[in-house]
Amino acid sequence: MAARALMVQGTGSDVGKSLIVAGLARAFALRGLVVRPFKPQNMSNNAAVAADGGEIGRVQALQARAAQVAPSVHMNPVLLKPQSEIGAQIVVQGRVFVSGAKAAAYQQMKGELLPFVLDSFARLRREAEIVLVEGAGSAAEVNLRANDIANMGFARAADVPVVLIGDIDRGGVIASLVGTKAVLAPEDAALIRGFIVNKFRGEAALFASGLEFIAKATGWEALGVVPYFADARLLPAEDALALEQNRPGKPQARVRVALPILPHIANFDDLDPLDAEPAVDLVRVRPGAALPGDADLIVLAGSKATIADLAALRAAGFDVDIAAHVRRGGMVLGLCGGYQMLGRMIADPGGIEGPPAAVEGLGLIDVATTLIADKRLEKVSGTTRDGAPFAGYEMHMGLTQGPDCARPFARRADGSPEGAVSANGRVIGTYVHGLFADDRQRAAWLARFAAGAATVGYDASIERTLDTLAAHLHAHLDLDRLLTLAR
Repeated sequence: MAARALMVQGTGSDVGKSLIVAGLARAFALRGLVVRPFKPQNMSNNAAVAADGGEIGRVQALQARAAQVAPSVHMNPVLLKPQSEIGAQIVVQGRVFVSGAKAAAYQQMKGELLPFVLDSFARLRREAEIVLVEGAGSAAEVNLRANDIANMGFARAADVPVVLIGDIDRGGVIASLVGTKAVLAPEDAALIRGFIVNKFRGEAALFASGLEFIAKATGWEALGVVPYFADARLLPAEDALALEQNRPGKPQARVRVALPILPHIANFDDLDPLDAEPAVDLVRVRPGAALPGDADLIVLAGSKATIADLAALRAAGFDVDIAAHVRRGGMVLGLCGGYQMLGRMIADPGGIEGPPAAVEGLGLIDVATTLIADKRLEKVSGTTRDGAPFAGYEMHMGLTQGPDCARPFARRADGSPEGAVSANGRVIGTYVHGLFADDRQRAAWLARFAAGAATVGYDASIERTLDTLAAHLHAHLDLDRLLTLAR
């Protein structure tokens, strides 16, 4: 018998859909239910390698963790990874399906992708007791309703009931919920069983009349008001909107890390574990500002469009700041796309990221990269050159070679070399994502800067936060009622 399913959609992006699904997944898993998260279509450059070998959105991997199961490519069958303002790499059931797809072409392609989405959903239903489905963006994007596979198009095709989330923290929650009902086709609106008001600050009782108004205007059941969950910042972020959030000050910080924010930055959550350490002041620097001269370490994060981001880095003057930093004796770490930028050359003969091109890199490591269509997706472990163990994953489409590879940053468990280190030892490049999530590796980096011991058990912190989130939802939502609504 197929599992029940319930879909969580939102009145807009960043209203808390991902967090609600993660919290419900943990809450229901703690009740002993077999839970599977599912997001038909996701758009994110923060991705993770699933247990079955492909890639999915980072948050679906987090939701799988919340459900206490291994992540699968079927939890996010369509992943869009933006490569430009109008084009994206399309990943289907974990593997690259198309690169450089333009937005208009993708709209026409959705009908071709729906069978993959429904296949993945059916697989999860066969192995679970409840599937928690997350929508994408806004349920009210009626201009994209034709061929939709992310929101009401999926809900209709799979006959899944919907709960709608509104974000009161950004204002206008009554209008956003009532307005969604007003613009939806009646047959779509009929699938919505109720609504939740999320990110409430203050006394919820004062919003009772607001709930009544929304319920009367829409005919949907008021399912609860969820107070703002401040600890959400402790969980890996999926959306670049997280980069806009203010971070608490760290008066006790002993090491300063600078992270340039480039237009196509990817897997920036690689730095979250460092940011969680009280001894680390992680400074996010946008174009228009200079990289801080007192930084101990500059990190170039991954990129979905390495050549374009390298041009943006130069346009911002960050290349000058990085060169001066190295001359002063500072360290630079390049992660994935950042590693490629640090080399002498990046060549894209096949037009993986755009028109075929070859561009000069920053020249801080004696290596050169050729972008290739074959994507490496693999979980890896081993030991870095300082003797510290690591575990993480690789996810890249580049082949990097050169003299400095003879000084590998790490050795994988099978003995093969990984990454490269400059002759002066101050510039490091690696393809390993998730490096700092390993407490042993993070401790080694803190020791490198005499910043004291690592004080955060990162995996334990994620588990505690998911348990706290589940308790938070249990206190403010009727979980039994949500199970009753599932079908």
